Amino acid sequence: MIRPAQRINQVKEYYFSLKLKEIARMVEEGKKVINLGIGNPDQPPAPEVLETLHASASRPDTHGYQSYIGIPELRKSFSAWYQRYYGVTLDPESEILPLMGSKEGIMHISMAFLNPGDEVLVPNPGYPTYAAVTEIVEAKARIYDLQEGNGWQPDLNGLEKEDLSKVKLMWVNYPNMPTGAKANRKLFESLIAFGKRNNIVICNDNPYSFILNNDPQSILSVPGAKDIAIELNSLSKSHNMAGWRVGMAASNPEFIQYILRIKSNMDSGMFRPLQEAAAKALTLEKGWYDQINQVYQKRKALVKEILKALNCSWDENQSGMFMWARIPETYASAKELSDKILYEANVFITPGFIFGSGGEKYIRISLCTSEKKLEESMERIKNIITK
Repeated sequence: MIRPAQRINQVKEYYFSLKLKEIARMVEEGKKVINLGIGNPDQPPAPEVLETLHASASRPDTHGYQSYIGIPELRKSFSAWYQRYYGVTLDPESEILPLMGSKEGIMHISMAFLNPGDEVLVPNPGYPTYAAVTEIVEAKARIYDLQEGNGWQPDLNGLEKEDLSKVKLMWVNYPNMPTGAKANRKLFESLIAFGKRNNIVICNDNPYSFILNNDPQSILSVPGAKDIAIELNSLSKSHNMAGWRVGMAASNPEFIQYILRIKSNMDSGMFRPLQEAAAKALTLEKGWYDQINQVYQKRKALVKEILKALNCSWDENQSGMFMWARIPETYASAKELSDKILYEANVFITPGFIFGSGGEKYIRISLCTSEKKLEESMERIKNIITK
């Protein structure tokens, strides 16, 4: 009998993978399900980005294997983008590594820095992949809680009262997903100091800083941050290029080389036309982001109406392409409310428990849905709530 590796028993299939299968079955049964759960941008990239992709793909010399470190034009564009919007200077030759999306960066970083038995600080609530990848590489996820009353920020003083001797890496994610909590300079300074005091690599996952956020920030803007920090970024959300799988890691040259050793053994480079189009996307003016955010702002207003109908409460200062809201006490859990809406109204809303126990009393609604579908969702939900 063939048995899988033990690590298969450590992780489950990604929640959204399972839920999409269920939704697909419901659709096959004739139910017109509206999915408000996943942050999958439904707007296209900028026209000039698509034109660049087409022009590059039409050339006969762009279809071969590419460098593991990305083309110079892309690295230079990432560097200029960071300088322009974050005020961060990055050497395109040694401090930037293009990735096939930042999600693969989570795996590469974990494989590059973690040995079996090492501990990793993982936020609760937080992106499930941090804990899943930690388990896959046979490290141990050490959960730290984020509290609404503390602005969804880690209690670093509390953590330092614990034994951190086995902790090698800490995942943070600001602007935060799922809560929408924004980054600030004081938090980033505290995180860098914490990492240096305790010899912990601080990894900030930063794909949401341009969505409904007027103050994009990078943890690498803190003096000396590159000594101990790595930042992941992505064009998936900021440039409507989720399926393109274009991201980056930025840090000091030594850390980048560690990550490259893993990456170079796992892929054969990114399709050059994608890289050229991504480089073009990174040159877009601020007006591009403003235009995209105008759409999200209109949708956000409709999502708030849905949340009002559900008698939920939320923080008005949250950013990103989701709304995170506390459910009313009439429901025992977010799963109960989510299931009721899915099976009675055929509208899927993400229950917060999938992000950890800290999300048990919260739901998350994506803004990546047309105003028409949001309005229809509202009507369906009102019909079941008023029954």
